[in-house]
Amino acid sequence: MPRNTETTGKKAATAASKTLRSGTASKSAKSAAGSALAQSKTTKESSAKAASAASSTLKTKSAPKAAKSAAASTLTQRRDKKGR
Repeated sequence: MPRNTETTGKKAATAASKTLRSGTASKSAKSAAGSALAQSKTTKESSAKAASAASSTLKTKSAPKAAKSAAASTLTQRRDKKGR
């Protein structure tokens, strides 16, 4: 299976930074944001734990736009496990 070569873009990295500095962001939002930020200049893949946190953040209706942006970036950097 080919490696995922996605990286976090500048806008998503800014959103991730904003989420990490937020006093009201949830633990899962901060986890997803940390993963997105860690992958800003590398082709590392998101872990299953980070992907789960990102999914949880995206499902939360009250999550801020910045947190959802960072979570989406984290999910795009997860290798598709279907078709093993």
